[in-house]
Amino acid sequence: MVVIIGLITGAGTGLYVGTFRSMQLKRAAMDFLLTAKYARIMAMERQTQYKMELDLTNQGFSLTTLERDGTGREAAMETVRDLYCKPVQFEGDVKFEAVEIVPGIWAAESSSEEQQTIVFFPNGTAQSAVVQIGNGRTHYAISISAATGRAKMYSGTVENVKVTTTDLDAE
Repeated sequence: MVVIIGLITGAGTGLYVGTFRSMQLKRAAMDFLLTAKYARIMAMERQTQYKMELDLTNQGFSLTTLERDGTGREAAMETVRDLYCKPVQFEGDVKFEAVEIVPGIWAAESSSEEQQTIVFFPNGTAQSAVVQIGNGRTHYAISISAATGRAKMYSGTVENVKVTTTDLDAE
């Protein structure tokens, strides 16, 4: 009887741990997707660039923007922290598994391999990017369209996501 209870408890614990890890991954991917959508909206609303800073070394990301002082002259890059957006640090086994950012004409290339940047512009466009977040077994790919700045999330790896140019004049 004790052996049966031990087996049932062990199986239940294994299921819980697997579910917990899947939830950590899905939350991290959703945080990334929602931050990208927020960056696009705020860039258009405030008519200034917003940048998603991906920290590949520490496995996290944050949103930054140019903040002006009261006179409107001086500006400094500030990390966005409000009700809708805050820096994110991945938990557990969750990490960036693949990052592909296409440099835009107005955006400088990312400074290093540890730090990557996706820029969202005031006209609603962005740098084209595909980011894969995973835990070794499960993967989510988030794509950001250059022409529209829109972000979409897909279950699976980046190989399943096509990075294409959108022709806005096509019928």
